[in-house]
Amino acid sequence: MKVPLLDLVSQYSAIKPEMDAAIQRVLDSGHFILGPEVKAIEKEVADYLGVAHGIGVASGTDALILALRALDIGAGDEVILPAYTFFATIGAVLHVGATPVLVDVDAKDYCIDIAQTRTSVTDKTKAIIPVHLYGQSADMDALAEIAKENDLAIIEDNAQAFGAEYKGRKTGSIGDIGCLSFFPSKNLGGYGDGGMVVTDNPKLAEKITMLRAHGWKKKYFPEVLGYNSRLDALQAAVLRVKLPHIDQWNDGRRKVAHIYSNALAGVENVQTPYEAENRTHVYHLYILQVPNRDELQEKLKEAEIGSSVYYPQPLHLSEPAKELGYKKGDFPVAERASAETIAIPVYPEMSDEQIAYVIEVVKG
Repeated sequence: MKVPLLDLVSQYSAIKPEMDAAIQRVLDSGHFILGPEVKAIEKEVADYLGVAHGIGVASGTDALILALRALDIGAGDEVILPAYTFFATIGAVLHVGATPVLVDVDAKDYCIDIAQTRTSVTDKTKAIIPVHLYGQSADMDALAEIAKENDLAIIEDNAQAFGAEYKGRKTGSIGDIGCLSFFPSKNLGGYGDGGMVVTDNPKLAEKITMLRAHGWKKKYFPEVLGYNSRLDALQAAVLRVKLPHIDQWNDGRRKVAHIYSNALAGVENVQTPYEAENRTHVYHLYILQVPNRDELQEKLKEAEIGSSVYYPQPLHLSEPAKELGYKKGDFPVAERASAETIAIPVYPEMSDEQIAYVIEVVKG
């Protein structure tokens, strides 16, 4: 039996008539950059998250860069972020010329370590970027307290947690700015690159809207140095079809995840995902932590079960971070996670037989 890590073809098959009609609508309109489809998805996503403004951009990475730029963060400023996540988080900080200050992650949920965040604040710190990793929120109350005490901005990296909640509030809506990715594999994914910045702050929204289009409000009259980072109409139309299904799809992910966790509880040397009581996990990825990670991955490959490693290298050991002066051993939880974690298939289209087969192979 083959079990892919993700099956976007099955997802498309289930919504094919809606999706084909939406794409045809854009083709018939002849309007491919920004326009009514993008305005519509900006409002629909903002309404779903419970924020005032959504600004569609070209990728989740650009969302982070534009958020930092909108907050006037650059050379001489420090930004605190976790040492274990996708490279875009630290890459965005480096791109704007600011200094990333890395902290370790919590061993239970892989989200930013609160105690280290608190002790890492200096007079140069301007923002904290918590990453809601794998689909579960960071501890936003604790981070909000640190931010308030030190007059810091919070930029939520919500690329992996669309639809997740923290104490009843949607992630991405809690900090000053939320950054979304619509990469195809995300819970709400397009058919190409795409992203969005969300905020309740009208001044930040206006600035990000300018920055995404060469820095102008009026075309051809730039007021600041901006970028060309616009969500295109085809991606917006795809996302508009998918958004009404997101809660059902996230429930489906949770169902698969809970079957896994119940079946694998107590299995020697297998750590299943942690779920905090006040957080709704949406399982962008279902992550196992096992000391024999490479051996398990080979066994899954032989059984034709998809798997992947997210992420094989912590940020502080990456080549672009070398100038920051970190070394191996600085963030032991992140380093162990990079050596021992593996993602196995989790998506709502999985059959009972596929789920049982994955469990059998992992246990075997």
